[in-house]
Amino acid sequence: MSFKTVFHYISYIQYPLMLIAIYFVLSPYFNGIEQIKENPNLIFKDLNLMLVFMGLAISFSTLQDTTKTQNKFSKRIWESPRKGKIALIYLCALCLFLIIYGLYGFFNESDNMLSELSLGFTVLGIGMIGMLKTAIEMFEHHRKDKNTGYNNGNRCTSL
Repeated sequence: MSFKTVFHYISYIQYPLMLIAIYFVLSPYFNGIEQIKENPNLIFKDLNLMLVFMGLAISFSTLQDTTKTQNKFSKRIWESPRKGKIALIYLCALCLFLIIYGLYGFFNESDNMLSELSLGFTVLGIGMIGMLKTAIEMFEHHRKDKNTGYNNGNRCTSL
């Protein structure tokens, strides 16, 4: 078994981590709304934990095989040069926003709500950087215009 295969299997840890993140989103409903009324900061604590586990799950998902697409929707995006570039720009902007917003909240101690969520936003942003790297690799593997004769230096002269 190669190292690449081992990492592909490790990437499946993303699913239990996503379930844990979903638990923290739904836990205010499980615990009851009365408990949130008594202590409103509990919801921000749960949201922060959800963001942390979501960032960890996304980090593990980046270990998957980038030579394969998981569904037709992602295949259409990564095969199209235009759609792929738009997706990469969007992911880059999202990473930048999450990390800057998380660090701003971490250093801004005046806003208690934002400081509660800052670690989660930062971890999610770091996880999204890994996702951006994986998206770049998928874009390189699946582009339809990548393997044309012109791009390989073989111009079609028999027209």
